[in-house]
Amino acid sequence: MALPPQDERTLPAVVLQDLDKQPLEQALAAVQSLIDQYGHLIVVCSQAVSRGVDRRLHTIRSLLESDRIALFCPELPPLGLAVLARQLRQLASCDLSPGVLASAGRLLTHYIHSGALLGSVARLDRVPVGLKSHAKSWVPGSQFGVLAHPEPQLVKIAPGAELSGPEFGTWMLVAKGQLQSDWVTATLAQSWSVQGLKEAPLPAESQNWWGTGKLIEFAAYLPDLSVLYQLVTSVRQGVCHWCGIDVIGDRCVFCSATPPLVENQITAG
Repeated sequence: MALPPQDERTLPAVVLQDLDKQPLEQALAAVQSLIDQYGHLIVVCSQAVSRGVDRRLHTIRSLLESDRIALFCPELPPLGLAVLARQLRQLASCDLSPGVLASAGRLLTHYIHSGALLGSVARLDRVPVGLKSHAKSWVPGSQFGVLAHPEPQLVKIAPGAELSGPEFGTWMLVAKGQLQSDWVTATLAQSWSVQGLKEAPLPAESQNWWGTGKLIEFAAYLPDLSVLYQLVTSVRQGVCHWCGIDVIGDRCVFCSATPPLVENQITAG
């Protein structure tokens, strides 16, 4: 899901729709055209998409034999992933190299608090759910507050129910499904002291990810480009020993190489 621009510098997103349904040649041509136009391509993909989409992405990357395509599928719920994709679009307007920009995705996931208010957890399998909660989910009218990232939490909505939130200033994005409640926009947003609140359409993958259509999804995030840029540039950069691209972190997001092991050599004298 491509969110509206956060600011005037946010670059537009390219949505690869129906990638697994169109002829392979057509999909290959579309991706090759993007690489020819931009040089590098960062594909942000939800883990809730079908296996067909996942296979097609890896097939395209393999057939093009390109180290200029980064496939990034973090363990974020769909709305949180949409927020991350927009943050990368914000940063794409800055003087960051492709490798550093792609690597920034892993860093920024730590600053996104993503969850949902659910009408049932009976089919929720992405967050640990105890048998007691499963039993309560069959009680009519039960609702559950769930935080999937960065640390899984689950509470039954009742007076005093809380989810641990960020310890820094954030905005909150809310996407409403087939559930009527103001708990997210009133109670949760207030307890997290969010500095701004916006709404967005529910992502197409949300029902599959959360196991129910009776939900209200939310994500708390850092909206300010200057803060995002400072976070990314404060991390030590390195050079991938395999493809030579600038990176942050211990794995190149383009060629997937990791730093070689350095063996301690003891010279006898």
